[in-house]
Amino acid sequence: MSTTEAHTEVPVFDADFVHDLHARYAEIRDATPVQRMVTPNGLPVWVITRYADARAALADPRLSKEVTRIRDVIAENLPPDSDHRAFDESLASHMLNMDPPDHTRLRKLVVKAFTSRRVEALRPRIEQITAGLLDDMAEKSEVDLLDAFAFPLPIQVISELVGVDESRRDDFRAWTNTLLDASDRDAAGAAAVAMAQYLTELIEHKRRQPADDLLTALIDSTEDQDRLSDKELIAMVFLLLVAGHETTVNLIANGVLHLLRDPDQWAALRADPDLVAGAVEEMLRFDGPVMHGTFRFTAEPLPVGGVEIPAGQIVWVGLAAANRDPEQFPEPERFDITRDAHGHLAFGHGIHFCLGAQLARLEAQIALRGLVERFPNLTAAGSLDDAQWRFSTLIHGLRALPVRPTGG
Repeated sequence: MSTTEAHTEVPVFDADFVHDLHARYAEIRDATPVQRMVTPNGLPVWVITRYADARAALADPRLSKEVTRIRDVIAENLPPDSDHRAFDESLASHMLNMDPPDHTRLRKLVVKAFTSRRVEALRPRIEQITAGLLDDMAEKSEVDLLDAFAFPLPIQVISELVGVDESRRDDFRAWTNTLLDASDRDAAGAAAVAMAQYLTELIEHKRRQPADDLLTALIDSTEDQDRLSDKELIAMVFLLLVAGHETTVNLIANGVLHLLRDPDQWAALRADPDLVAGAVEEMLRFDGPVMHGTFRFTAEPLPVGGVEIPAGQIVWVGLAAANRDPEQFPEPERFDITRDAHGHLAFGHGIHFCLGAQLARLEAQIALRGLVERFPNLTAAGSLDDAQWRFSTLIHGLRALPVRPTGG
């Protein structure tokens, strides 16, 4: 296998790259199946850009997710003078950062909470929360869709499901935003400490006062006499809370951004709200909330599309790039809520496929239907060309989306 890349430039994955994410990845994907890039703190990463390769990589055991070994790989690849601080171990030791058999054991302990029946049972409550948020929006001439709707809906749903007190939900938003922001490592470290401390206290509280929620069930959960350790509990709750709201926030906001950018698509949904399920799949494909799969590393040399990634390298599976691969999705740069977008990789693939995918889809469908039926004349409050994106290596999300609920 050749180790020479077709695309010899080594781009820096920085805020400017994120601002022009899809155009940059289209150029790279056309040139090479794998692109070596570098993060602002000097870490080299290999990005897989094409659909077939990305789908295969997501299920390839030669790409490991074992968090303790990933730390070593990162340290070995960073320049000597770079600022490297490991993510708080009490938050990082969750199933998304593990290989089998540890991953299998942990997923088995939580999967029962996300069965189709249990998720569907949440529908009336999600509809109730959605209606209340839309009522609040109706009283204002202009709102930030993230603050008024896209954030409070999923954070309330997952907080109630897990058992987090309502008074701490804004803290979770602040902590999560800081943790996922790649530009301020000091603030991220402080947020990790604060979140870990709160989760430790919350678990102790649930042990003293059990409730009808997922955290209490996880504390009591056993599978073949197995039980989550305290460290595993903290990490599991962290993963559920962050993944349970952050992805849905940006799924809703990114999708509405593109619907407003393409009035014909908004008009089609307004004319037929039953298109909402397909619309959500196209939103996930076209500009999903997760741009790269979470960190993996090559446990051995890995050939991808004629390029060999050496052993001991960090790999990003480029979900955003793969989901616009013209080999898989015809006219991929066209946003079309009537297309068949199934097969997209927005929720991953393989053993790490997103556990909460069905819940995210349900929330987004209810949110989008509610929005288009309640505010058929929704418009942007300002130029959509000025949309600002958060700088993250994982999440693709807007900083704000000002809208006028009743038009203007």
